[in-house]
Parts: sequence; structure tokens; C-alpha cells
Amino acid sequence: MTNEEVHKNLWRNSISNYVTMALKVVFGFLMFRMLIQNLKQEEFGFWSLLWSVFGYGILLDFGFGFTAEKRVAELSVRQEWEKLSRVLSTIFFTYVILGVVIVLGVLCFSEPLVRAFHITGENRDQFRIMLIIFFIGMGITFPLGIFPEILIGQQRIALVNLIFACSIVANYLGLLAAFHFHLAMTAMILVGLACSIGPAAACGIFALHKLPNVKIRPRYFSVGMIRETTQFSLFAYVITVSNMLLAKSDQLVLGTALTVSAIAVYQAGAKIAEMFGIFAQQLPAVFSPVAAHMHAKGDKDFLRSLLINGTRVAVMVATPAYLISAFYMEALLGVLTGSKTPSVETFWIGQVLLLWCYMSVVTQSVTRRIFVMCGHERRLMWVTVAEAALNLVLSIGLVLYYRNVVCVALGSLISGFIIGWCVLWPWGAREAQLTGWQLAKTVLIPIWVACLPLVGFLFMGRYFPWMDFRTSIWHFATDAALAGIVAVVGLWKCALSQAERDIVLMRLGKIFGRSFVIRTPAL
Repeated sequence: MTNEEVHKNLWRNSISNYVTMALKVVFGFLMFRMLIQNLKQEEFGFWSLLWSVFGYGILLDFGFGFTAEKRVAELSVRQEWEKLSRVLSTIFFTYVILGVVIVLGVLCFSEPLVRAFHITGENRDQFRIMLIIFFIGMGITFPLGIFPEILIGQQRIALVNLIFACSIVANYLGLLAAFHFHLAMTAMILVGLACSIGPAAACGIFALHKLPNVKIRPRYFSVGMIRETTQFSLFAYVITVSNMLLAKSDQLVLGTALTVSAIAVYQAGAKIAEMFGIFAQQLPAVFSPVAAHMHAKGDKDFLRSLLINGTRVAVMVATPAYLISAFYMEALLGVLTGSKTPSVETFWIGQVLLLWCYMSVVTQSVTRRIFVMCGHERRLMWVTVAEAALNLVLSIGLVLYYRNVVCVALGSLISGFIIGWCVLWPWGAREAQLTGWQLAKTVLIPIWVACLPLVGFLFMGRYFPWMDFRTSIWHFATDAALAGIVAVVGLWKCALSQAERDIVLMRLGKIFGRSFVIRTPAL
């Protein structure tokens, strides 16, 4: 794969990530409304519980999915097809064994599990059957999960997004039909499982079609390959678990140190930061297979360029989104919670966690993706574990001392600041053959200068009553849209060079099938 093809994939994959994210948000909202309005309270609770368990299935991955992505990218460059067959067959059949264990476990313990969930007597038998069906489907899905990772390793993220976008729409239509024809909840579970198994199987067809010399067969399964694969998988797994702890430990700290009701105060503010994080991380997510591919080729110059320019573009996307989210925090919380006057604690939790997420995007998002694929996984693992541990210690210490919900968010912010700016930022600068200040002058300061018109526009809203977003949701939507336009113009004029504007227009022209005339004078 040439460097030009890699650049094309980066554009295609990045755009498809944002389109798929928007689709997930829209249909996720529609499905949530449909389910909560049509299911009884206990049915909705059980449905939510099952799919949350499905999400936590990543803990049974043991890092093998990340390993498959990395090894496909590396071994395809070297065309070591037999070794790749052994690697993928070993991971696939290890997943098959885990899937069988999942199915056998639910068959043996379905009754105690249903009792543990405190299901009422009238629903116990029906929910037990649904639990068995769900975990059988999960056991089938588990080994098939390797195929999207193979496509990602081939830098075909756009194809993965297309397949799963179709499944999102199909899932919604299937649930809509189930409610329309008054089908049992078991049918809805089957629809959801079909929309998980089907896309993974489709990814397998497309992935193996591009690898005709690679075979996934039981005879390629190798215990020795498990040991070789586990070396990287273990580091990737610990990094994944540590990141989950960073994201999910705050609720546990609040529930144990204060009260469960404190979680409700925290959750609304945390949701704003979570949505910002999902938006800002779409671009860095496409860098992992590119980094593995270029590391296998030994192209250090491309990797340095990817680190610098990738960080710059990630900051370019995240900075205006952060400023708009921070300024309109009250309005965003109002839309999310339905309350016109969110509590002061919720407001400051949102601001602190939003700043933490933005700082993580600037200092960590791109470097982590590149380092884990370029032989730095051991050191990155210890850095991630250190951040998770520091976050936990600070959060517990601050909340116990001050007895305030905001202190948990401050623990995340302080630990992220220390690890991000004192460890990962200098590390990334060294890999880019720059000092920390030089890297900041290249990727951070010009973006903030380009966002000064946006900052001015946002502050104007405080002094002009007709721009006050707090008067109605329509004012908020209008102001946010205008702020977005100001941000785009500022970045286009001040953050991008003439050559970069030409490239953007050329790429957009290819996507939309027309040419854009460039009339912007060089700065």
C-alpha cells in the first residue's frame, strides 16, 4: 500500500467514523424513546441489563482483538500469509472456546442468575429463556468479533462503518416491526442478536476475500502462537481495562464514599463530557492500523508526520467543540435533563470533566494510538495504569476529605494533567524530534489563535439579549450553529495553509464528484 493510498484511507475512514457516529446518536435516541415508552419498567430494566453485559464482553477479549488488528497490518506488509493464518486461527478458535464457556455457563447458572436479578415471579420463566437465548447469541458473536478487527487492520474502517450502519438501521426497523405486530420481547432479543451476528459475519466475508492466501482452520491453531500473541495482548488488555477504570470508576467511588443519589448529580455532567469525548476521538481512532502498517514498513518519517499532523488535526477538531460545549454547558444540561436550572454541582462537574476530556485529546489521544502499535506497548501500559491508580487515589481522597461530588471530577482532571502534560506530551515531542514547546507551537497555539474569533462571538452572547441562548432552545440551536460557522471560518483562514486548503477542497471534490474552485489568497 502506497503512502497516497494510506492518505486516501485516512480521509475516507475519518469521514465515515463521524457519519456512523451521527447515525448511532440519532437511532440510539429513537430506539431509547421507543423502548422506554413501550416496555414495562421491569422489561426495560432487564433489556438494559442484558445489553450492558454485552458491552462489558470486551473484558473477555483479553486484548486479542487489538492483536489481530496489529498483526494483520504488520504481516500483510511482509506478506507472511502462513504466519498470519496461524495468528488469526489461534485467536479465532480461542474465542470459540470462550464462546462455548459462555454458553455452558449460562445453561448451568441461568436459574441463579435470574434469582440474583430479583425478577418477579410472573416474568421469571420468560426472562430465564431470554437470558439463555441472549448468552447463546453472545457466544456466537464472540468469535466472529475478530473479523471487524481484521478489516480495521486492513485500513478498511469505512467498510466496517458501512456494514454496522446498515445493522443500526435494520435493528431499529426490526424493533419497530416487533412493536407494531405486538411480538414478544424474545423476538426483540433475537432481532438485536441478529443485528450483531450478521454484521460480524459480513465483515468476515469481506475481510477474507482480500486475504485469499490466509486460511482460518483448526489445524493452524497453535499453543505456541498463544504464548507469542499473549505478550502483546496482555499489554493491550491492561491498557483497555485501565481506560475502562478511568471512565467508570467515578460512579463506584461516589456510590461507596457518599450516596447512590450522588451518582445522579454526577451523571448528567459526565454525560456531556462523554459525548464530547466520543466526538473528539473519532479521528484518532483511524490512526492505529496506519501506525502498525508504517511501523512494519519501517517508515519513521511517515510516523513522525502522523504524530505531528494527527495531533494537530485532532486539536483542530476538538478545540472549537470544547469551547462551544463549555460556553453552552447550561443549555446542553437543560436539553439533556429537561431542567431549565441544572444544579451548580452538575454544572461544574460538566465543566471539569469536559476540560479533562479536551486535555486528554490534546496530550494523549493520538500518541496512545501510535505508541501501542509501534513497540511502546509495555511502557504505555505502565503509564495508563499509573494514571488510573492516581485518578482513583485522588478521587477517593478528595471526596472523603471535602464530601463534595465535584471532587471526583477534580481527581480525574489532576491525574490527567500530570500524566498528559508531564509524561505523554514530552514523550510524543521526543518521538517527533521536537521539544515540548516546539510541539505546542506547531499543533496547539495556532489552533487557539484561529479560535479567537469564536471566543469573541461566544462572549458577545453575554452582552446582547437577542443572542441569549438561555431564553429558548431555538436561540440555543441558532447560536450554536452560528458559533460553528465562525469556528470553521476562523480555522480555514488562520489554521490551514494555502496548500492544506487546496488538499481539503480536492478531497471534498472527489467525495462529492465535483471540483471546487480555490479563490482563497495565500496568507
